[in-house]
Parts: sequence; C-alpha cells; structure tokens
Amino acid sequence: MYDGPDISSLYWPNPAVDVFQNERTNYNSSRIAVLDETGHFQSSDRFQFDASDRGLGIKRRLTMDQDGNLRLYSLKKQSGSWVVTWQAFPGLCNVHGICGRNGICVYTPEPKCTCPPGYEMSEPTDWNNGCKPRFNFTCSKSQDVKFLALPSTDYYGFDAIYNGNASFNFCRQACLDDCSCLGFSYRESQRWCYGKSLLFNGYKDPSFPGTLHLKLPISMVASLEQIHNGSNPNCSAAGDHSAEGSLTMYDTTGKRVRWTYLYWFLSAIGAAEILIFFSGWWILFRKCNAQSIVGDGYHAIMSQFRRFSYGELKSVTQNFKGEIGRGASGSVYKGVLADERVVAVKRLGDVYPEEEVFWAEVNTIGRINHMNLVRMWGFCCEGKHKLLVYEYVENMSLDKHLFSGNIVEWRDRFRIALGMARGLAYLHHECLEWVIHCDVKPENILLDKTFEPKIADFGLAKLLQRDTVNSQFSRVRGTKGYMAPEWALNLPITTKVDVYSYGVMVLEIVRGVRLSNLVVKKGKTKEWETELMVFNREMKRRIQFGEDLGIEYLVDKRLKGQYSRKQARKLVEIGVSCAAEDRNKRPTMASVVNQLLELDDEPNLPKSDHQD
Repeated sequence: MYDGPDISSLYWPNPAVDVFQNERTNYNSSRIAVLDETGHFQSSDRFQFDASDRGLGIKRRLTMDQDGNLRLYSLKKQSGSWVVTWQAFPGLCNVHGICGRNGICVYTPEPKCTCPPGYEMSEPTDWNNGCKPRFNFTCSKSQDVKFLALPSTDYYGFDAIYNGNASFNFCRQACLDDCSCLGFSYRESQRWCYGKSLLFNGYKDPSFPGTLHLKLPISMVASLEQIHNGSNPNCSAAGDHSAEGSLTMYDTTGKRVRWTYLYWFLSAIGAAEILIFFSGWWILFRKCNAQSIVGDGYHAIMSQFRRFSYGELKSVTQNFKGEIGRGASGSVYKGVLADERVVAVKRLGDVYPEEEVFWAEVNTIGRINHMNLVRMWGFCCEGKHKLLVYEYVENMSLDKHLFSGNIVEWRDRFRIALGMARGLAYLHHECLEWVIHCDVKPENILLDKTFEPKIADFGLAKLLQRDTVNSQFSRVRGTKGYMAPEWALNLPITTKVDVYSYGVMVLEIVRGVRLSNLVVKKGKTKEWETELMVFNREMKRRIQFGEDLGIEYLVDKRLKGQYSRKQARKLVEIGVSCAAEDRNKRPTMASVVNQLLELDDEPNLPKSDHQD
C-alpha cells in the first residue's frame, strides 16, 4: 500500500485487480515469508519469486527502498557491490505516489519527475509534496476552459467512470459539466472514459494506450516540452539512494496509525471464522507447493509460465512435425497444449552451449510481458534438449504480407510501425534487464488477427547490464541489410543497433519493398551500393534544405493514394534519422513512440490531408 498523509492507494502487484486475481490471499494470520539461501522467496499468502542468479553461496538482502520499490540484492564478492537481481517493479514510474500530488513520472530513459503543463513544484527540492496549479479553478463556464492532450499519460485511480462505451465528445462534455473533474483519460480503441477527481499516481509510458486530457483555463499558455524531457535531476534512478532529494515515499504517520488499528480490529473479529479454513488450506498448500518447487525451479509471477518436459513438448508438436519457421537460433513448430492453448515451440540448436547461460536467458524472457512482444509460456531444459514455448501468433510474419502480393492497408502499416516502436521502447527502457534484440527484421515481427505487431526472438542475444558501458558481444548477430554499421566497425553494441534496424523497416513499410536487397550502379566506376544508402542520402538532402520529399513517389504504389501524407512524411523522417550511420544521431525508441503518437489519430485518406 501507498499510505500518505491524506491518500491511500494499493499499488502492487497489480492495483487493477483484487487480492485473488493477484494470486494472493488474505485467509491467513501468520504473514510468514522466507528468503532461502538459494535466492528463492515464498510467503504464506502464496507469493513467490526467484533471484536471477539463483544458487548457493551468495549473500543477499531484500530491501524496501526509499523510492517505494521492493528489491532483492546480491553481493558481488569481487567488486564488493550490491546488484539488483529482482524487483517488484521493473518500471519505477509504476510505484504509486512517487512524484507526489499532480506530479508525473516519465522515462528519459531513466525515471524522472515532472509537473504537468500549468503546474509547478510545491517545494523546489522535495517531490513528496508534488506539484501545485498555477491557477485558481472555480466551477467555470465551459467557454472559459480548454483541454490539453497528454499522449500515453495517465493518473491512476480516483476515477469517475462516466461511460464504459463513450464517444470522445461525450467524455469531454461530462468533464466540463463536473466541477470536480480536473481532466479525463480517454482510450480510443476501447472507448473508455475516466474522469479524474484527483491527479495522483501520474506516469507517462509509451505502451499506455490512452491520452490524458488536462483541464486548464483557456488563458493558460502551456507546453508539452517538460513532459517529454522531465524536469527534475534530483529524481534519482532505481537503485541510487545516495543523492540528496532522491525519491522517497510519503511520511506514514497520523492517519496510517488509526487505519492500521481499525484493520487489525476487523481482522480479529473474522479470525475465528477463517481459522478452520486456513488450517486445512495451509496443509494442502505446503504439500503441493513443496512438490512444485522441486519440479519447476523457476516461477514467473502472475503468469502461466512453467517448465515442460521434453516428452511433453514432443507429444504436443506430434514429434516435431509441422515446422512453421526456421532461423539462426533454431526451428519453430506448432503445438497444442493439454489446456488447448496453441503454442509455438522453438527448438534451439547450439546457441546455448552452457546451461547457466540458458537459465539466465529464460529467467529474463519469462518475466517480460508487453502487448507488442511475443509472450513466452515456458521452457524445457533436459541435457542437450533446450526449447522455448511461446504464444502462437496466427497471422504470420510481416514479410509474408508486406513483400508479397497482399496489400497491407495504410492504417495497418502505421499501427505496425507504432507497435514495433512501443515494444522496442519497452525492451530498451523499462525492463529490469537492458534487453537488446540485435536482430530486428520483418521476419521477427509477427502479426495477430487484428494486425497488431508482436516482436519475436527478443532476449536471445546476450544481455547487457545497464551499468556495463564497454560490454561487447562475443558473436555478431543480425541479418544483412538490417545490421547497424557498428557491427562491422567492432564498436560497443548498444540499443542503437535496434534503432537502426527499426529505421530500415519503417522505410520498407512506407515503400513496400526490401531496401536491403536492392542494389544500384553508382556512376561510371560501376561501384555498387544498396538502395537504402541512395534513398537515405537523397532524403537527408531534401530534409536539410526544406525541400518537398515527394511523398507521392515514395509510398507503395499498391495503396493507390489511400494513405495519410502527414503520417507518411513522419515515417520517412523517422526512418532516415533511425538509420543514420552515426549512432549518436539516432533517436531513442521512446522518442520515436512520442513522435508517432502525435499523429496516431490522423485521417488515413489523402482527401482529409493534402499538405506535407
């Protein structure tokens, strides 16, 4: 719980669901929890997790840090430093109350606090007190009020649900008519409308599908710049608690004490009723849980992630028949589990010669969950047999649609570009581990039945820790045509290699052809260069001198003019900047998401949009 001086808010594991949906239980009075010497944690309310370096001989400590995040640390003997091996929130902005009332937590890419437009810090050195408005709000007439859109931003909780299936105009008017409404959150795809009576637990996340519309006086001049960049250098990153002004939770005195006594009094009344039930459950739980710990080893929280036997996967794939894909890391087969889930089973070759490397990869991948990433359901590790079990994505890979006779409509192309950016931004900025894909290409972008993209094969490259500046990969990964120049130059590999690959793909999405495969003769010397190099050079020249990009000549002719010129121009500009040879000039994926979200609601037909 976040329990401040005047507000209480549940924030972990998942505030959107109840106790039992969180795989917890309140049918106990012992509150026993044990972190054993192997790095396995389990408690009497069924919650459990494992350190990423699970094993004997390592000193560990479990700490509720000042920023409100629960973390498990392991002591590295050689350096004498403590390293995070598990934490409750991979993204620190999910910790409720971290930036105070009205404050917003943003990733830049490290988490920072900022105030929304029209607001300023209550105290310049203390985010506990959040932000205060620079205006006085009374129950004004609608003509005195305006709304400022903050894409991918939300304040969790304190919602007035005006309508579960509302139009944008209905939602806007409902907030105007409600004097207590400070703004509203609207999700176009689900038509969900939430009025905000209090701006608390604010965060900006590229993966959040909604937009916050902040109510401001019509005379207020406000900019989104502070939301994009963050404004407080004292809002420290996860794990750094030494800097003055670092993130802290609110003082938990006063009301918390009174509420605590009330909770315990009510618990005592119900204790007699649940004693018999709890005793029987606890005996059964201990017996079953002891068997599962020995059998599975690793457990992923709030998922169906589990360990499979080789015989089980051999059976569900009918002895590995029906190959649906093949790549550098192994072959993929379609299978159906006993619970009727359709899965894709990747049978790995010699990619993981050492078992501890495999375990590290699996432990990381199993905890990653995002709508634009292919979900991993489990694994198998029996001697030389190493397999990964993923969700099955039914609509094949992007290359099967984009480079074939099929016509991918412009709306789907833009959604694919945005979804890919969201997935990569999550891997680069929000995971506990810093995950670099290293092989972003159309073959690794799968499409579900609604053409929502899901990135496959992430996590199969060697992982880099956030504090490892000079780390190098032992082998070159990637596909020719999508590989960044630093691979050939033997430079340190960073997330910018994925940004480069994304840029190539975005340009291919616009043009509908493989730029990586086409080559042209250069002058009379008969030198050859890729179409991508020629295209980038020409587009950079036009952008630099402010010339017309000639969008009508760049976009896939199969669309027959049915596309948004603004969106097409933006994708070309993003693609060129992402595919820059100098990696320092490439943007981050989080900034790419922000640029695309600004045009997400643009009309797709040229008759509604005639200007570049």
